[in-house]
Amino acid sequence: MILHAGRSLALALDKATARLATAGAVLAAVILVLMTGHVILEVFLRGAFSTSTFSLDEYVGYGTASMTFLAAGYALQEGALIRVNILLARLQPNSQARRILEIFAGVMTLLVMGLLHWYFLISVMRNFNRGTVSETVAETPLWIPEAMVTVGITILLLRLSAYLLLICFGGTVNAGNGEDTETDEYHRDALKMEHRR
Repeated sequence: MILHAGRSLALALDKATARLATAGAVLAAVILVLMTGHVILEVFLRGAFSTSTFSLDEYVGYGTASMTFLAAGYALQEGALIRVNILLARLQPNSQARRILEIFAGVMTLLVMGLLHWYFLISVMRNFNRGTVSETVAETPLWIPEAMVTVGITILLLRLSAYLLLICFGGTVNAGNGEDTETDEYHRDALKMEHRR
């Protein structure tokens, strides 16, 4: 009964967080397009009118931070996060030792990212309540870029939680180099078949 409920939860969370991670990646792509447009506008203004938006560096910095964290959950989902595979490469992908090591690494990552998430939440709320703005011509409310980063960390935490649940209930361990993306649907289908029994 507990195993059945656990599989149901793992599959439901996996499906929901996969959509959320994809949405985060799409938003990151939109930010990239906006940043590119800003750079083109800046080049045009400087070349044609010898003027500037005076905010390129600031907004490219915000955009880069936002994109990095908004796409992190999707990168985890696709096996594209950079990992140190010195030890993992010596273990069979679905061996018990690899599964235990993967769970340990995932829990440690959850703790570190959870702490970072907590501090970002505090900073967003503090900057929002105080009306803090950047010390630039644009005077950007600082809670906005910080909130984007916080949303990205939230997506990563949810995606990582779903991945850990899948591993605990028999899902395929991600190789961490993008090679397992074709097996994602396979291990989800395998879990669904076991769930139906």
